[in-house]
Amino acid sequence: MVRILSILALIFTPVVTFAQSIDFSYFEDAVIALGDLIELLIPIVIALGLLVFIWGMVQFIISAGDDDAKAVGKQRMVWGILALFAIVAVWGIVQLLADITGVETGGEIDIPSVPR
Repeated sequence: MVRILSILALIFTPVVTFAQSIDFSYFEDAVIALGDLIELLIPIVIALGLLVFIWGMVQFIISAGDDDAKAVGKQRMVWGILALFAIVAVWGIVQLLADITGVETGGEIDIPSVPR
C-alpha cells in the first residue's frame, strides 16, 4: 500500500506543483459526455428489461401444455421483473441522494478552477 501511494505521489507531483497552469476542461467534457451516455442508456436498458418480461410472459402463455417451457417462461418473467426493479431502484436512489444533498440533476457541471 505504501509503495502504491509513493508511486502515485511521484506521478502526481507535477500536477500539484504546476496546478495553476493545468487546464482541466477535458475532464469537464468527459463528465458531460458520460452523463449524456448514461441518460441515453437508461431508457434502452428499461426497454430491454420490459422486453425480457414480455418475452417470458408470451412463452409462458404459449407453452400451456409443456411444463419445461412453462418453467423457462416463468424464469424469464422473474428475471425481467428483477431487472426492472434494479434499474428503477438504482435510478430512484440516485435521485433521492441528489435531493437530499441538494445536487441538481441535469444541466452542466461547473468545475472550480484556480484564477490566473
